[in-house]
Amino acid sequence: MSESLGNKKTQFYDYHLAAGGKMVPFAGYLMPVQYPLGIMQEHLHTRDHAGLFDVSHMGQVVVRGPDAAIALETLMPLDLAALAINQQSYATFTSADGGILDDLIITRWAEDTFFLVVNAGCKEQDIAHLRAHLPHCEVNYLEHMSLIALQGLRAVEIMAELAPQTASLVFMQGCHMQIDDIKCYVTRSGYTGEDGFEISVSDDHALALADVLLAYDYCQWIGLGARDSLRLEAGLCLYGHDMDEHTSPVESAISWSISKSRRSGGEKSGGFLGADTILGHLANGATKKRVGFLVEGRAPVREGAEIADQQGNLVGVITSGGFGPTLQVPVAMGYVPTELSAVGTQLFAIVRGKPRSITVSKMPLVPQRYYRG
Repeated sequence: MSESLGNKKTQFYDYHLAAGGKMVPFAGYLMPVQYPLGIMQEHLHTRDHAGLFDVSHMGQVVVRGPDAAIALETLMPLDLAALAINQQSYATFTSADGGILDDLIITRWAEDTFFLVVNAGCKEQDIAHLRAHLPHCEVNYLEHMSLIALQGLRAVEIMAELAPQTASLVFMQGCHMQIDDIKCYVTRSGYTGEDGFEISVSDDHALALADVLLAYDYCQWIGLGARDSLRLEAGLCLYGHDMDEHTSPVESAISWSISKSRRSGGEKSGGFLGADTILGHLANGATKKRVGFLVEGRAPVREGAEIADQQGNLVGVITSGGFGPTLQVPVAMGYVPTELSAVGTQLFAIVRGKPRSITVSKMPLVPQRYYRG
């Protein structure tokens, strides 16, 4: 894992310090967890205005080859051949026993070329996984590229002025373009539940691009803390917490990420790692399921807290938890037996030996505002 290499710095490290960022180790990098405004206000600022997130610690990888789509389909339950050029999809690398090795975003750049954005803590193993299973494809790690995410209600105002063609993109579409003569690849996507854009740019031009975006007075740096609270309210998984090699996509409540053609009876049924287990879960149901919770009271329930049923039996565990600034109540996600996963089910989180009332709630906890045209 990247932590063993020591803590790296992104191109924006000095900018974060200048903005008052509190830097912490994260997935092998020193990253800003928050700025002087504080997590709650950064969260709300992103909802109402525009937040700029440094996500350069993520892994950017290009896979190219005459049969790249077919090859990649052996590693993920997606119909990649059906992706249009510049269309992207959420995906998972599945394991031989049906677990999840990582989740990622994959974009079709050309007929034989795919652009992948993978999690920071998994990128070395992901690249090794790709190279081991795709010997006839070229797998290139774009180590000299930065990645920033412009998210929030007014992100589109900025992009429409700087690069008008981006305003016509819909959620999960991208395009190569220039912003102030800086070459970029822009997608209308993100990890906040809000409308927004992710911008891949060379390290050489990353700071200049940040300057252009931050020149707008309603755009400001946002840290990992608010990124986490935004994605939690949006019901989005954090790899290594809400999903891992011990949970299937069905158990993780992301069955929607499995293409219909890759399911039992589909024209491309199976053929990916762990297909028997995952398709079995789709057909017969899984014993556990990831759900969202609203928490009674004001104090957050944190990851690792055990979940008890009405009789006091321990039945599950919280995998993510914190205070939801939009809802102004504590929110959480976790795993429970499928029979206890219905919305409205009353359970308890055990915090310092005492039960706290939690209610299974519909996810996303806050409605997503992706632009779908």
